[in-house]
Amino acid sequence: MEIEDTQIEAAENNKEIEVAPALISVHPTQNSVAVAVGSDLRVFDLQGGCGVCLVDNNSSEPLHKDSIRAIRYSANGKLFVSAGDDKLVNIWSTDSWGCVSSVCSEKRVSAVAISNDGLYVCFADKFGVVWVVDLHELEGNQSLVNKKASPLLAHYCSIITSLEFSPDGRFIVSADRDFKIRVTVFPKKTLDGAHEIQSFCLGHTEFVSCLAFIWAADYPQGLLVSGSGDSTVRLWDITAGRLLDTCEVGAKTGCLDSSKNDEDCSAVTDLCTIPNDNLVAVAIQSLQGIMLLSCDLDSQSLHVIKVVFVMGENFIPTSLGSSSSAELIWMVTGVSKLQGSDHNSLARVRVLSGFTKSIPDSTDGELHVLGDNEVPGAEKLLEKLQGSVFIDEKVFQAAAEAVKTAMCNLLIKKQYTTEKREFRKRGRNDRKVKQ
Repeated sequence: MEIEDTQIEAAENNKEIEVAPALISVHPTQNSVAVAVGSDLRVFDLQGGCGVCLVDNNSSEPLHKDSIRAIRYSANGKLFVSAGDDKLVNIWSTDSWGCVSSVCSEKRVSAVAISNDGLYVCFADKFGVVWVVDLHELEGNQSLVNKKASPLLAHYCSIITSLEFSPDGRFIVSADRDFKIRVTVFPKKTLDGAHEIQSFCLGHTEFVSCLAFIWAADYPQGLLVSGSGDSTVRLWDITAGRLLDTCEVGAKTGCLDSSKNDEDCSAVTDLCTIPNDNLVAVAIQSLQGIMLLSCDLDSQSLHVIKVVFVMGENFIPTSLGSSSSAELIWMVTGVSKLQGSDHNSLARVRVLSGFTKSIPDSTDGELHVLGDNEVPGAEKLLEKLQGSVFIDEKVFQAAAEAVKTAMCNLLIKKQYTTEKREFRKRGRNDRKVKQ
């Protein structure tokens, strides 16, 4: 048995390098924009017109040692969180861009969320457990040393792909690779755990990849929007777990061939809601651009507005972002650990402009992808977030192929032999003896 374990462990250590897709997040009032590619976290200050130097006063080590899998600003823009495969959850103050707390996770981190009041950071690990970090003691830019997370809820071994707080702060919503969306009451005594499940939103037939909320001043509870590997975007009433509408985005873009198997569906890889406009931008695995949907809160329905293509390059977004103060959608494509190239990672940033509530009646000539010199921050921003203003076409083509592979591997459930599965179970944290 020991020989078998050694052989399997060696295979694990020598496994093919896992490519990580690039991520983007935008400050709620568009003061700054952050891009993560691999272990590299890049932030550009749009107000100051310069790149940001991130500082961790508690450590001389690199900010992240492995691929970053989740980044997010808080609702008020004062905090920023980054986390990933190095099992670190770094919490940053956006005033100083210093790391105010670095929390260790037992497993690799797959998703993060910040409560609307900015007092709690939640993160999900690869074992399907959601943890919570209490930030009540955080004052200004003062660091919280040796801060620990407490378990909040579990998904029973299914990897969580997305975490969101409801607009009214009453619920935390989690999605996983087993087609489920779970709505949990966020408890007042948070550190005691969340034990009250409000509902399950069931209907997707493949992994749920992303979540977002649509809300308005006269509709504060909002409606949940979800994207999935089944090529659909669905609209939900989370209090009842009721499916309100389904939009077949794969078929609408022409990406989905009805003659193909379900495994060949064009997965929805990311969603981005445009605050106050009831619009949803959708990234689809094989679409060179985005699909724009409108959400009618009165009729509780989704409608396709149009597909916006990024012309002139093979640009398939891996992540989307927007702010509440500017009519822009930020898009990034890219990967880390790009094999067969002198470039370890690549990121390409594009920005979509010109959308308003009147889009359904007049789209021609309004929606357009900004040129590099039109992007806020222009070449300085691209130099910081991309690593270079200009990207070699051959490198970009190689990255585009790697993006397709990365997005597939990220969300599709892995299959293991019986021996390998048993070996992995023996190494699980819940099977280890606690000291």
